[in-house]
This record gives sequence, C-alpha cells and structure tokens, in this order.
Amino acid sequence: MSTGTHLARPKAPCETYAQAAGAEEPGHPHGVLATARIRATFNGRVTTLPQLRSDGPFHLRRMRTGGNAATVGIIGAMSAPLGGDRLTLDITADDHAELEVTTAAATLALRGPTTAAATYDVRLTAGEHASLRWLPQPLISAAGSNLQQTCTVNLAATSRLLLREEQLLGRANEKPGHLVTRIRVQHAGRLLLDQHTAYGDPEPGWDGPAVLGGHRAVGQLLIVDPEMDIQRDPFLLREGTKDGCAVLAPLAGGPALLATALAPTSSTLRELLDEALAHALGA
Repeated sequence: MSTGTHLARPKAPCETYAQAAGAEEPGHPHGVLATARIRATFNGRVTTLPQLRSDGPFHLRRMRTGGNAATVGIIGAMSAPLGGDRLTLDITADDHAELEVTTAAATLALRGPTTAAATYDVRLTAGEHASLRWLPQPLISAAGSNLQQTCTVNLAATSRLLLREEQLLGRANEKPGHLVTRIRVQHAGRLLLDQHTAYGDPEPGWDGPAVLGGHRAVGQLLIVDPEMDIQRDPFLLREGTKDGCAVLAPLAGGPALLATALAPTSSTLRELLDEALAHALGA
C-alpha cells in the first residue's frame, strides 16, 4: 500500500492467534487500529452499496460496472501493515447481491516500530444466492516484517465464492519476513476448509523441498458454487517444469474446488491460477 503518515490510536480487542491461545494481545501504542466495511445489497434490480466505510490504510472506492454487480476497489492510503498494526476488512454480500472486491496495488508488509506481529483480518460473508469475489493483488512479505493474516469466510448454502490469494516471499534479492496465514471457510454452517501456512524464519523447513522447494511465490484459488460439477480427480498443471506447478482438487463436504500453486515469480503464479480457474470452469 502507498506510503503515508502513521496513525496513533488506542488499542481495542482484535482477533489474533495469540488471543485464540488465551494470551494477551501484543499491541503497541504506535500501531494502527482500523476496520473498513463493505456491504452490498440487492434492491430487486441491481446491487447497491449502502455501506462503504473507509478507515486507516483502506480507502474504498466504488468502481463503474456494466452489469448488475457492484465492484469496490481498495486503495492504500498509507504504509501498512507494519509491526503492531491491527487491520480488518469486513465484507458482506447480502442475499442475491453480486459483489467483487479488489485492491489497486500489492499489499506490502514492512518492518514496523515494534517487533510485535501485525494482524490483517479479512472477513467475508455471503448470503443466500449471493455472489462474492475477493480478488486482491499479491501480498509481499518484505524482509524484517512480521504479519499474521487471516481470511474468515461464511457462506450460505446457495451462495457463490471466488477467492484468490497470492503471497510473494521477499522482494527482489531479499529474504522474506515472517508470514503466517490462515483461511477458514464455513459453508451452510459446516466447515469446508481450514488451511494454515507459515513462511520465513523462525519457521522450520519452510523453504525445503517438501514445502516451497526454492520458490518464492505461493497462492490459492477457491471456487465455491452449488451448480458446479465437482465430480473430478485432482488435476496437475505444468507438472515437471521449472516454472512452478499447481494442483486443482475438489474439497470434501462442499461444492468447491481449491487450486494451490507455487512459482518462482508473481507473474507466473498468476498465470497458473488463471489456468486453474479456466480448467475449473471448463474453458
């Protein structure tokens, strides 16, 4: 996100891994506490945006679209996340609404004024017959950064979701920071996916052949659609090449496909995820 002035705000409760374990929240008086909210509703003709609340580094902008869906772009208003920051995006598509949310540029996690981890929580909710697309630009874990990122998704039985997340571990010729991510998805009240990853020191073996194998770009693409045909075996893309690879596989217990990809660069990673999406849609 773009460079700017830090905000100093009093601390407030925030969902973190530390709290889940019963520990105290690792805060810092100079960290940013911000919650941006997006809510989309369907008025019988088109999707509207009755709530578009910017906060902290998140500047929300309504984008023009040619159809009935609503699109929101997130523009970085300051450098974030930094150590000690507590950032939250709360995105809801009500019944029958069609919403797409993206970011204007990559999110850059940097070293902050404290060694405490920053937290970046994305909360996605889709109602009955709603369509929600969360398609941010990559997250870059810069040297010295410490970030815990969570994505919590709650879907109704008839809602549709397209979620893409990409992480770039370090900038050019740079070691990555410490990055911990978790995606937790519930569909119709049942757990569909709970994926937890950790990269960078002090995590053991994160760059070994059983994990990244020297690659620096990693990502996932999740498709949930009650009308999608998921009766298929796992499918490998670019198997045996040096330009990364991906696997597309159905998830047990839901109408969902998950693609996981590794690549040497962010551009190759995007190509792999686009190929996985095309295969999933039968293109």
